[in-house]
Amino acid sequence: MTSMECGQRLKWLILALICPLTTGAPSGDGSCPKENLSIAGGSFALSNGYSDGSLLTYICPDEQYPSIPSRRCQFGVWTPKTSSRKTAECKKITCPNPRVLENGEVGPYQERYYINDVTTYSCSSDYNFRGSKVRVCQPNGKWNGSTPICGRDSDHCPDPGVPPGSSRTGNVFNIDDEVTYHCDSPLTLIGSKVRKCQDGSQWTGTEPQCYADFTYDTAVEAAEAFGNSLKTTLTVQQEFTNDQHGKRISLDKGGKLDIYIGVDASDSIDPKDFDKAKQIIKTLIEKISYYEVSPNYEILMFATNVDQIVKMRDFKTNKEARNILKVFEDLDNFNYNKKGDRTGTNIAKLYLKILDSITLEQVQNNEDFLQTQHVIIVFTDGHANMGGNPKPKVDLIRNLVIKNNASRENKLDLYVFGVGKDVKKEDMNGLVSEKKDERHFFKLPDLNEVQKTFDIMLDDSTVVGLCGMHQTYDESNKRRAYPWLAQLSIAHSKISECMGSLVTSRYILTAAHCFKDGDTPDKITVYLEKNLVVKVEKIIIHSDYNITAKQSIGIKEFYDFDVALLQLKTPVKMSVNLRPICLPCTKETSGALKLSDSQGTCEKHKQILMSNELVDAAFTSKMEEDNNSPRKIRRITIKLGKYRDACVQDAKKAKGIEVADASEAVTDNFLCSGGNQPQRDDVSCKGESGGATHVDKYGRLIQIGVVSWGVKNLCTKAKLDATSVADSRDYHINLFSSKIQSFLKEHLENDKLGHTLTFLP
Repeated sequence: MTSMECGQRLKWLILALICPLTTGAPSGDGSCPKENLSIAGGSFALSNGYSDGSLLTYICPDEQYPSIPSRRCQFGVWTPKTSSRKTAECKKITCPNPRVLENGEVGPYQERYYINDVTTYSCSSDYNFRGSKVRVCQPNGKWNGSTPICGRDSDHCPDPGVPPGSSRTGNVFNIDDEVTYHCDSPLTLIGSKVRKCQDGSQWTGTEPQCYADFTYDTAVEAAEAFGNSLKTTLTVQQEFTNDQHGKRISLDKGGKLDIYIGVDASDSIDPKDFDKAKQIIKTLIEKISYYEVSPNYEILMFATNVDQIVKMRDFKTNKEARNILKVFEDLDNFNYNKKGDRTGTNIAKLYLKILDSITLEQVQNNEDFLQTQHVIIVFTDGHANMGGNPKPKVDLIRNLVIKNNASRENKLDLYVFGVGKDVKKEDMNGLVSEKKDERHFFKLPDLNEVQKTFDIMLDDSTVVGLCGMHQTYDESNKRRAYPWLAQLSIAHSKISECMGSLVTSRYILTAAHCFKDGDTPDKITVYLEKNLVVKVEKIIIHSDYNITAKQSIGIKEFYDFDVALLQLKTPVKMSVNLRPICLPCTKETSGALKLSDSQGTCEKHKQILMSNELVDAAFTSKMEEDNNSPRKIRRITIKLGKYRDACVQDAKKAKGIEVADASEAVTDNFLCSGGNQPQRDDVSCKGESGGATHVDKYGRLIQIGVVSWGVKNLCTKAKLDATSVADSRDYHINLFSSKIQSFLKEHLENDKLGHTLTFLP
């Protein structure tokens, strides 16, 4: 019997027994043959050698793609099979056919368009041009710019155009008219296949795109599209006069947000990718935490079966489970080896499990359910090999949430991130939402690009006004690491300098002693980011500040309540270089600390930020002139508990203080740093008063104090930086002080021009 006869008449298992010596037949141990695996012009990698279940991935040079993305060893054979006529090869990446422009011309004419090829577009007479007149083929297999359109715009809706690589049925664009799109073979349509003209000259859905197997979204475009859609989901409330100066992200009034995150952990995911997937979930949750919302979460890993790492009902009812740090801990504890059987990919079971959770939420409280926005985000390569078609399960979710009521369409967002070299795109359209001008499916080559997508989203314009956000210190742009930093120049008889911090778009927090009697706003210049100098409208000094209040008992200068606010003439416009620092005891900082509304109290903030006897903190030196960033970061430890008394007592060694009781000079309104026990701190130098004493918590900067005064000046012109000695101490106004909080609340909670803060009890 020949090998072909075996292949025609017998199943692979019988073949393994009858034809063990036939070339290409499956081997008895389940391993696959090593022959005929090469790719012309490239190489390949194996996930688990030639063993059963191993994934073979073809690799090509830049600007090329493999004609066969991957093969898998199954029951002793590689699938898909190849023939002598269709062996794997590396081919040049192309962009979809641009010569689909109706009523216009496309040049130059080419049979295929490769990376860096340029096309130009023009319209016939009597047609109006929209879109990009020049487009370039990109390395990800897509044209840059927007679809060129030649339209008359005489119908109710504008001509929706014909994207590259597609064809369109329908050329009348009045109310209720539909257009239908198809992609050239073998391209796959992503987006809305059918669009309808609606009242208001708007088309339903989103413009389709035609993807080849090698076509990907870049991290930049995925971040922009997903960020914009997420922004719509969370509702953006912009507060502005003539110019934007801050944005606040929040849910609709009375709204709730339930987020379900599902991650493919099937056999195609190796342990390294599994850990990346968990990190991506953390990044996504952190991203969402930047908004002023308190979502509820369910996190699921799926393969043959589905594991609920975090359950929606537990998250809502168990106070401990609601802690985001507990969520991260549960993720860390769910390791790859616990996953069990990973050979299958049961996407249908994932959506069924989510359906069960959503149904349970409806049963528990239907009134809340009707107000809740449901967001489902799934990461998968789409290779469902068991459980059947997941689309019917998704349709059940749609029916449950939307209830055939068009007004409830906004209550459900279904996203899919297709990740990998061989994503089954054609199966994804039925699993995602189709909302006007929004994208809900993204195709990215690997998890690194997904991580990059969420990292880029940190610079999205929807979050630039939120407190405490900053980027890692970067030599190319030092300012972004401390975007709240302000330096003040005050014109007395001679120029003096202080530091300050941007706490809202209209207020700078600094020290009261920076100003003397008779100082007026016009004498103050505030330096923020480079080339931005702002004018001051008003100086507001704490009403209890009185530097001479205790001269009669031997304290020449008394710095209690040494805080002031500078009200700017106009709010500043937020950017990645200009963001406010967080203030304790505000709702905004509760978000930074990952606290729900019920957990957010001033006392809770204090527990989180000031619970240790030694609190790692920092403040900054003066700015460098060339880039308005700090020349030096002063690292300190705030002394609390058993360390505080010695720190306070050293105040008696300062010039001008002659009292037996040091607490007369250093009240409970002060924090203390310095000394050499248990370690030495950096110390403040002249011109650094008023600066923010801050801590870094969960990647957000939170101000806990204001630099006020010190026992000794250890800095000289020759030595700008110094570390503390045994009795050198710095004192910082404590922002947790109730009277300091009252002062801040009075002026920052009801600002009608700048963005306001909400203070907590």
